Amino acid sequence: MSRADRICADRICAVVPIKGVVGAKQRLAAVLDAETRSALALAMAEDVLEVLSAVPELFRVLVVTADATAAALARNYGAEVTDVQASEGHTGAVTGGARRLAREGVALITLPGDLPLLAPADVSRVIAAHRAACADGRPGFTISPARDFQGSNAILMTPADAVPLRFGSNSFYPHLDAARNAGITPTVVEVPGIGFDIDEPHDLADFLITNAPTRAGRLVAALGPDFSARLAVHLERAAPTGMEAGE
Repeated sequence: MSRADRICADRICAVVPIKGVVGAKQRLAAVLDAETRSALALAMAEDVLEVLSAVPELFRVLVVTADATAAALARNYGAEVTDVQASEGHTGAVTGGARRLAREGVALITLPGDLPLLAPADVSRVIAAHRAACADGRPGFTISPARDFQGSNAILMTPADAVPLRFGSNSFYPHLDAARNAGITPTVVEVPGIGFDIDEPHDLADFLITNAPTRAGRLVAALGPDFSARLAVHLERAAPTGMEAGE
């Protein structure tokens, strides 16, 4: 069995970058105050960490953060914590983790800390698809996009640094190109629980109607009907009309 196959089959580490919870989720500032945004970010991060701790295929979880609250939370779930390149944004944090795992001969799956509908089976599904794709021992690249097919919400690579990564709101198709440029045929796995993140007010509105029984779900539900009404008004005012909508 080749080195790549051994990594693919046995040793996968989840790398989760978590920004500081203070000042988090700035794009929700029009509908949530700073305290609530911080609480939501922390609730989503804990939901993700709890899920990852229940995924049997994972070798370990590595959280990249410079935030003391997030670090303490991660350790509560048995995750390892590092602040190496944590201040260099999502791309820098994941790249630092990837380099470390590559040296250790461990595969990487990376997910953000703001997936409020994530379930253990979602992560297992991506891992299963990746294992099937790279069972012949060749390097592998598996990606699960955001629901708008713009963002890259989960990436699994063997070896951990097989493809250079650059995250952002329009990273999905560039990541496919980067994999092909590295000589790897990418595997795409659409998973609703991975595709759903909360960045914009319309994401929050969509999340509200899921009635998710998670920490994030309970927090948003507790904001009450007045918040729901204010959110609806905001979205109506922000919706494009006439020429803006291409009519």
